[in-house]
Amino acid sequence: MAGERPALYEMFDDRFRTGRCMNGDAGLEVLHTGSRWAEGPVYVPAWRQLLWSDIPNDRLLRWDEETGAVAVFRRSAGHTNGNTLDREGRLITCEQGNRRVTRTEHDGTVTVLADRWQGKRLNSPNDAAVKSDGSIWFSDPDYGITSDYEGHLADSEIGANNVYRVDPATGEVRLVADGFRGPNGLVFSADEKRLFVSDSGANLIRVLDVRDDGTLSDGEVFAEGGARRNANFDNIRFDADGRLWAAAMDDGVHCYDPDGTLLGRLAVPQTAANIAWGGAKRNRLFITARTTLYSVVMGVTGTHQTGPGRRRRDAPAG
Repeated sequence: MAGERPALYEMFDDRFRTGRCMNGDAGLEVLHTGSRWAEGPVYVPAWRQLLWSDIPNDRLLRWDEETGAVAVFRRSAGHTNGNTLDREGRLITCEQGNRRVTRTEHDGTVTVLADRWQGKRLNSPNDAAVKSDGSIWFSDPDYGITSDYEGHLADSEIGANNVYRVDPATGEVRLVADGFRGPNGLVFSADEKRLFVSDSGANLIRVLDVRDDGTLSDGEVFAEGGARRNANFDNIRFDADGRLWAAAMDDGVHCYDPDGTLLGRLAVPQTAANIAWGGAKRNRLFITARTTLYSVVMGVTGTHQTGPGRRRRDAPAG
């Protein structure tokens, strides 16, 4: 029918339907538009707000769930990209323009967690994940130093794009995985025995075993974007049933079964760069896509921003 909106959900495997992935809103809700390039959404339960990065405009924005109001959270923000929360609910930010990873304390002050490895400046930290032991793991591609659009044009001092770990006790920055073309989003499995890393430069998602000493295996390919035309991977998040959801750029948002099968996708009008779960029940998926912040309330629940795993039955949602 003329003027009819395209379907939000596209199913490739019946488990996408039986797993309640197609339950919920029939379409995307536009929460805000006007960014230059939006990424890094993180839901803060205590505030009932979503923060996200408008990278070229060098600002962090916030959307209030109660009022729908949007305001600037931080300007001259270091061309922030990925954001997450630590175990104390503090904001962890990858400042690709400042070439560092920071923590915003509860009093508003900013602590630098990592800006160098072996005395060399980082490239441009992109995304971070916090493990239950308090360690912070982050990807460090060169996207923020290849031009002045999303950072500052500069040469790489390290000469490679790697994944690093910040020790919670000593603050030591340790290289844990290399061999990436453009490491981007990263997330731990519920048991924290595996780390999933999207490699935008290679157009795939790798999964690496986490050893007891904190080192990683070489890993294997979990998914390839080349299986879908125009699909490339940015950040990734799990739902509470172990399915991996991936911002797949021009191919919307992908949903993968734990066995690696592409179950279905969400069609997004603009390039889907990042996703995050939030809302009172954590069943609201926020999507940053080029200029716009979208959301969809779904029939599935995401993992908590401060850590992986399914919510205990006796624990409140939030």
